[in-house]
Amino acid sequence: MSVMELPRMPAAGPLYRRAALSMVPGLGGRRRAGELPDTELAVRGVTVDRAHLAAYDRVCGFRLGDVLPTTYPHIMVFPLALRLMTAPDFPFPMVGLVHLANRITVTRPVRAGETLDFTVRAEDLRPHDRGRQVDVVATATCDGAEVWRGVSTYLSKEPTGAGGERRGAGDRPAPPAASAHWRVEPRIGTDYARVSGDHNPIHTSRIGARLLGFPRPIAHGMWSKARCLAALEGRLPDAHTVDVTFKLPLPLPSTVAFSAARTAPDEGGSWRFALHAARSGKPHLSGTVV
Repeated sequence: MSVMELPRMPAAGPLYRRAALSMVPGLGGRRRAGELPDTELAVRGVTVDRAHLAAYDRVCGFRLGDVLPTTYPHIMVFPLALRLMTAPDFPFPMVGLVHLANRITVTRPVRAGETLDFTVRAEDLRPHDRGRQVDVVATATCDGAEVWRGVSTYLSKEPTGAGGERRGAGDRPAPPAASAHWRVEPRIGTDYARVSGDHNPIHTSRIGARLLGFPRPIAHGMWSKARCLAALEGRLPDAHTVDVTFKLPLPLPSTVAFSAARTAPDEGGSWRFALHAARSGKPHLSGTVV
């Protein structure tokens, strides 16, 4: 795999325009649907904007501090991932992709004063019962040592003929007892878009959400993950892996129930957590920290 080193993080605006144009017949070019790009993108010498970090902390519920939240490097590297996913050699149009899961590993606390080198690449194109899925793998290194890794799994919905059984509400397991209830207001969509750079209209616009099949905007999955981790702040080890599966979309506004429990010491003492609709019990997210 070749490495393409960029002089700086790309600007998100032109990349979103490219993503929108790719949906227009004749303007998206021919995609190699069965292949992944054979290029890793890299940007070196990235520093933290402390004002931006503070804004992110406020939107997601983290305390202000010098150590980066586990999810913050995902925000720092997002423009590079956007560049990868809007390129003509990425197998799917970015608009319409479904974020299925996200796994983040930190090897030690990363401080706001450190300088980071980021890379992004696509891996493991594989079938899914509703289409095909791919992993977008991002890393952050400091002084040559990897300190953070994020793996986001995306689904491209395609006719497969496989169908698959849909679980009815009566078959859904009862949600765990709630540790807290949160009211998620509509502004979370626009506030998180502002700090994350992810301005997908499905999160910020009622019209945009309706065009993609939702009656109203839905929360960003990575906001939901960050908000759950903020609730566990101060109780996680310095080195850990947070693995999350995104379930049903979280419509805005909503009241959600957060639950978290620690496993027994003989099971490693890890955390299990989840986010459900407070009234119906519909699952929005489930995750573990080990």
